[in-house]
Amino acid sequence: MFKTLINAFKVKELRKKILITLGLLIIFRIGCALVCPGFDLAGAISNAEAGNSGISFFSLMNLLSGDALSNGSILALGVSPYITASIVIQLLCVAIPALERLSKQGEDGRRKIQFYTRICALVLALAQAIGIVISFQDKVATNYMNIPHWIICVGIVLILTAGGMFTVWLGEKITQVGIGNGMSLLIFVGILSSATNGISNAAKTITSSNLDGLWTILLYLVALVFVFGLIVFVDSAERRVGVKYAKQIKGRKMYGGQDTFIPIKLNASGVMPIIFATSLITLPQLVMSIFWPKSGALVWYQNYMGTNSWLYIVVLAVLIFAFAFFYAQITFDTDDISRRLQQQGGFIPGIRPGRTTSDYLKKISRRITLFGAVFLAVIALIPSLGFKAIPNDTTFASLLNAFSTTGLMIIVSVALEFDKGLEAQMLMRNYKGFLD
Repeated sequence: MFKTLINAFKVKELRKKILITLGLLIIFRIGCALVCPGFDLAGAISNAEAGNSGISFFSLMNLLSGDALSNGSILALGVSPYITASIVIQLLCVAIPALERLSKQGEDGRRKIQFYTRICALVLALAQAIGIVISFQDKVATNYMNIPHWIICVGIVLILTAGGMFTVWLGEKITQVGIGNGMSLLIFVGILSSATNGISNAAKTITSSNLDGLWTILLYLVALVFVFGLIVFVDSAERRVGVKYAKQIKGRKMYGGQDTFIPIKLNASGVMPIIFATSLITLPQLVMSIFWPKSGALVWYQNYMGTNSWLYIVVLAVLIFAFAFFYAQITFDTDDISRRLQQQGGFIPGIRPGRTTSDYLKKISRRITLFGAVFLAVIALIPSLGFKAIPNDTTFASLLNAFSTTGLMIIVSVALEFDKGLEAQMLMRNYKGFLD
């Protein structure tokens, strides 16, 4: 990857895109450091997490925003509203035929879907901002410049909502004029920032009289390298289904006759099932924090759906399996692939074209998805099982907050995607230069 980056910097056009991407990412991090007036969240998120020892809606937002939420910054919402909106729109595209038809109408349909996603992100950003202010209303200044308390709350909600939509704009601008997917890069930078803080907190626990923390860090780094290699290996693993094309004579030319394959990736859905499952688990907490902030149901949910509870482990594993199979059906349409193969004169050796080919591909996809779902479930549950094994180790807890396996998967996926994007840009430039 570093070699690709160095070669890309030698190309003026790519160097300009990389610098624009870095500039927009720096603007994002500067916004994460600007504290929202009248709102002091210093230590509130970490104290809340220490109280229930579990994952919450706010801890997930804090991870994706690079600790911007715990700082009470104007970009505290990060990309969380847009991610949730994208999930909602994707689900609606499957459930509502009109949206499904719209998603298949080419560039115009994609623009309309993107517009609906922005509207949904705006609504969710407003709801999340209200939930944050209500949940941490004791952190709102009561006598700030002699302004009434309710006006300060409304102002904070508007600032957080505007900051969330500005983050969406930054992500889209990076996608348009930079390199890579803007939203993914913003998440990438946010997780790396959170990791830096987590590692520094873990290092502070090491003293001359207590070296147990040092051994914990070393063992964690070894496990980190192993998990990193496993994620890269699984990300590149695929099942190749051989395809042959019959020879066709059109006029004086002969087409077809070549052999190729259909690649079916072991983990085609990436980290999306984990994000889907985690978002669904944290959604009830968001709703209860907005409408019933003092209810016993919210306290019960925080206590019994924490990362150290067996109920959380079981529910998360089941949801990951469900979303992995659901997402596989969306991204790998076997009926459409079978129809296109038949129209282009292609066939799988030993399999009849048409419905039989579709059933054969569906059978392979289910088996591959099963192994991918098991991998995702194990990766997602490593922190929970770690807390079970070492419940009172503060150094280990800080390291898990620094690099959760979910965050590591996102980092690896975004890094590989960015590397592939750079290689594609360089390849296109080489082709263009050859043709010129």
